Amino acid sequence: MINRRIFLKDSGLAAVGFSMVPGFLQRTVMAAAPSKRQKTLVVIFQRGGADGLNMVAPFGEAAYYRHRPGIAIPPPGEDSAAALDLDGFFGLNPALKPLGPLFKDGSLAIINAVGSPDTGDRSHFRAQDFMESAAPGDKMVSTGWLNRYLEGAPDPDATPLRAAAIGETLPKALRGPAPALTLGKLDQFVKGGGGPLFQSLYQQESNALLTGAAREMFDAIKLLKTAIPEHYELAKGVNYGGGSFGQAMMQVAQLIKANVGVQVAFVDLAGGWDTHQGEADRLPPLLRGFGQGLAAFHKDLGDRMEDVVVLTMSEFGRTTRENGNGGTDHGHANVMFVMGGPVKGGKVYGTWPGLEPEQLNEDRDLALTTDFRDVFAEVLVRHLECEQPDAVFPRYPIDAKRFTGMI
Repeated sequence: MINRRIFLKDSGLAAVGFSMVPGFLQRTVMAAAPSKRQKTLVVIFQRGGADGLNMVAPFGEAAYYRHRPGIAIPPPGEDSAAALDLDGFFGLNPALKPLGPLFKDGSLAIINAVGSPDTGDRSHFRAQDFMESAAPGDKMVSTGWLNRYLEGAPDPDATPLRAAAIGETLPKALRGPAPALTLGKLDQFVKGGGGPLFQSLYQQESNALLTGAAREMFDAIKLLKTAIPEHYELAKGVNYGGGSFGQAMMQVAQLIKANVGVQVAFVDLAGGWDTHQGEADRLPPLLRGFGQGLAAFHKDLGDRMEDVVVLTMSEFGRTTRENGNGGTDHGHANVMFVMGGPVKGGKVYGTWPGLEPEQLNEDRDLALTTDFRDVFAEVLVRHLECEQPDAVFPRYPIDAKRFTGMI
């Protein structure tokens, strides 16, 4: 195992997967020739509990406005702050305007009242842990659902970039025996070829095991350098914006366009979603970056989106009622976005439970009607052609009858 103290923030390689052992990288088929195009799943985690009720507002529900007299999104109209009508009942937050055309042309689907059946103590850590392990309520499951998928679908031609996360740490969803990498900024990565810090570490380390693994990792960096252009060319008219999320999505697009064998990509979108106060001021800027990044990614990939599905999630929603600080507290069910070529978009999926007091979870939250594991399973089975989904979800037999039909 490569020691996790190898942290190459300056060179662009933030960390390495837990299972990166000597010999693994010898299986790479990257060399100078890129691999063929393949199906890719991009997972985006809005850490902090994003407010799904104000992302996709149920403007057709009178109780929504009774519960949120100060922060509810106005119904569709001429007001610039009004919801963007989707189907006569639900409306997009106006800050998500770039996603409107994708919903209308069928590229984007929305799943409402979805989440984890475990409410627990409404802890961020607990809820995130269970969503990434896809084993709600079971603290003994230490591996991630994406890693279990990768382990159960071995690919003899897989490249070191089959599973990649953009960020500084490997998310739990990708932890386990299957190799996975965490990448930092690709421009620094390519220009520096791994950087002098990395070269120094593997040349000076006395531990033979670490030296061998590090040498192989450095060889992989050089191979990646042959596939990633120094100056990335965006598709015409694409603007990811200057935010960290847009830049992360641009890097995922760059990897996919380079045909380096990415099958699963993970992007963490952390910070600011825990809107306990001042939500009316805090949420719109976050949503603008979120919507712009997703729309830019879709446009940048062009016809390559036929092979790509993007799935967004957050560990839980927010309370139906606004609090005394103009915000919302930790809730239950939430909303997910699914975007891509095989997606049957233009529809809000899931059974809507309603927001009247007797319809709420614990008299405070949007009730759950779709288990998030069924959404994960549908994406794996119908997009990545997973043949053994039961092995991915411990003690949760998968039944296609519970799939939403969004793919």
